Amino acid sequence: MTTLNKIKESATHIYQTILKKKKPTLNFPLRSLNNVKYDPKKGFFELNGKFKARTLSVSTVKTFAQTLRMMALSKDLLKGDDIATKREAYYVSKNWEEAKFNEQPESDMVMDDIEAMFMVNREQLGFIPEEKGGEVAGQLIVIDKDRDTNKEIKIDCTKFGSGAYSIPISVEDLKFETNAKFILAIETAGMFQRLVKHNYWKKSNCILVSMGGVPTRACRRFIRRLSEAKKLPVYVFTDGDPYGYASIYRTLKVGSGNAAHINEYFCVPNAKFLGVTPQDIIDYKLPTHPLKEVDIKKIKDVLRNDPFIKQHKEWIKALNLLQQMGKRAEQQALAKWGLNYVIDTYLPQKLKNEKTWLP
Repeated sequence: MTTLNKIKESATHIYQTILKKKKPTLNFPLRSLNNVKYDPKKGFFELNGKFKARTLSVSTVKTFAQTLRMMALSKDLLKGDDIATKREAYYVSKNWEEAKFNEQPESDMVMDDIEAMFMVNREQLGFIPEEKGGEVAGQLIVIDKDRDTNKEIKIDCTKFGSGAYSIPISVEDLKFETNAKFILAIETAGMFQRLVKHNYWKKSNCILVSMGGVPTRACRRFIRRLSEAKKLPVYVFTDGDPYGYASIYRTLKVGSGNAAHINEYFCVPNAKFLGVTPQDIIDYKLPTHPLKEVDIKKIKDVLRNDPFIKQHKEWIKALNLLQQMGKRAEQQALAKWGLNYVIDTYLPQKLKNEKTWLP
């Protein structure tokens, strides 16, 4: 069933329920780590069956109305073959009188609820994110289509000079040509730029992807499709801190609790964590910063509640070590040994020694 038909069917059911003088109800899966399960054989977070009901009442009338108006906006976008950014959708609501949103987080939450209710992604509803999908450089040709002629365009990611190819919002129709050996997904733009500046992709015959923090859905889907299409391993290189481990890497590899209904398509189960590991901080004698209170809280939280972390004793050991050290290190800390130490020594050593990786 198409998304448009799902919206129409849901609206018809609500209408018929009201005609019967009954209270209509909308059911949404709970979107949190408390409602996901992780099966290593499948490789991604799945919903665990808990739902929340939004029944029309005095206390829920505004949110109920906002949900219906957002569904109607989605229907109009799909029928008109149009799109709206999340920010634009928020401003459209200013015409909804009493049902308007006061802040964008309210709008985003309702959008996410509808997405989960219909088990689709927001792009299928006609809504797109504000942020870019990420950047790519290296041994890759992306095959896209010209919007006017519908003819194929070949985009060579080795020919952007000091720049890089920007991953588009939708990557489903892209095709790829490459002889690269692996994909290296990098947390920080600064480290990505260093590797691009010195043609690391040429030395190692790889594809570099800048995630820019927690990777967007488009970035995750791009890496997943490229990896599967060309059977390429994916290695992840982040800061040595709880955020890099349990937010950036974990989200790329198995998804998130908030998007458990679509994690199957927006994660990269074959990803491996290259570094910076807590053991790297010791072995490479890296400059560090003390763990902040929020870091310590993050470690305790994931050890207690994260199904992925709890499944892997290697991650439990690593996070306990980080907590015992009370320190964290940035990717750029490798510059202690020279600006290009990461290219000449760190990455070559890490790539040769799989025993230093984390699952």
